[in-house]
Amino acid sequence: MFDLPKYGDGVCLARMAELLEHLSIDRARLQRNAVVVTGSNGKGSTAAMCAAIGRAYGLRTGLFTSPHLFRFNERIQIDSVEIGDDALVRLKRRVEAAVATVSKRVDEKFGAFEALFALACLHFQESECDFVVFEAGIGGRYDPVRLIGARETCVTSVDYEHVELLGSSLELIASDKSDACVAGGAIVYGENCRGLRPHLVEHNRGAGRTSLFVRDEIGIDNETVAASDQYFDFQFGYHDYRRLEVSLPGAFQFNNAAIAVTLFLLWLQREQPRKAPDRIEAAIRAGLREARWPGRLETIRQDPLTVIDVGHTPDGIRQSLASLMSTHGRDGWILVTGASRDKRADEIVGALAPSFDTIICTAAHHKGADAQAIAAAARLGNPKANIHVAATVADAARLSQEMARRQKRSVYVAGGLFLAVEYATVVKGGRAEDLEFF
Repeated sequence: MFDLPKYGDGVCLARMAELLEHLSIDRARLQRNAVVVTGSNGKGSTAAMCAAIGRAYGLRTGLFTSPHLFRFNERIQIDSVEIGDDALVRLKRRVEAAVATVSKRVDEKFGAFEALFALACLHFQESECDFVVFEAGIGGRYDPVRLIGARETCVTSVDYEHVELLGSSLELIASDKSDACVAGGAIVYGENCRGLRPHLVEHNRGAGRTSLFVRDEIGIDNETVAASDQYFDFQFGYHDYRRLEVSLPGAFQFNNAAIAVTLFLLWLQREQPRKAPDRIEAAIRAGLREARWPGRLETIRQDPLTVIDVGHTPDGIRQSLASLMSTHGRDGWILVTGASRDKRADEIVGALAPSFDTIICTAAHHKGADAQAIAAAARLGNPKANIHVAATVADAARLSQEMARRQKRSVYVAGGLFLAVEYATVVKGGRAEDLEFF
């Protein structure tokens, strides 16, 4: 969308502050109204659920996420409505002019994500949003979302990703993501961060930040997982909600839902204290029930049953696979898999291969690793599997759907975001080549 590189020069915080000031973004108001979601897996789902709760509470709610799956406009929404093309073009011109001016003044190049973040801030401000949920791009310490100065943030999960930028240990990665939170704020940590608790508590102590962990300070109990519906009990402080329904599939969504609820409760306590408890509980129940987020264990076809998942880190892959099996059963699956060239393909495919006796290996049009290399990883992970190689996702879709109908089996598509999105596009009659990402 912007004629800019994906990333700008070095650390972006100073030039981003100038850009927001040039665009007359009221950062004090933004800080009051916004929460920030960081993490390795589960960011999008958590952000979507938190925004849905805000909408159900009656707030004009903005949502900024990345990447998009099918259409660029998905990244910026207000009350679940994507930004319109006209507004996008108009604000793009304003941001481009501001970027040119500030870039010349500071003698640094901006990146496309930075420009998009500024555009989202402008859109939410013009639309007078009451509540805004921002998803971080990479990390938190140097991500544009740090300019918000959010008092309520979260780290949904932590896994090895972007190690060249965030660090080579989970401690360093979690610390980077934690630093999206302003001094004196509160950070909600997902369940898989609990092993890092001593480190994170000490990391936050100097900044006076409160550390809250799912399954410690935030209670989850009585989880029920089924193909049609999911429920869990939630407890935080004096808030005690029984049988909250979660519309997004997968057992891992209980963690994300608990984080989303806690983020909203913390924000509400700061901005609108002493509100009616019944109204708060009703909004939480409605938001979790009505939240929608494509791509995570999403059923895109019933005959044959076809499920896609956009998870692209080893831990995310393992969690989604476990949820698939517990929800739909372990038998009768054909796996379609691949991975992006910049991901740990061997580890990703190795986590999937042992659970399937029939595997179709392919390469996404966008950044896909070589299909033969994927097949080699699959053979290493499961020497007994019947392995096929499809040169393109279109070929993999055709083969998997034919095999599933003929053998009365189901199809699971997993290993990478681009793979899953391209497969869904092809099955619905589109072309992978027509998708655009950045």
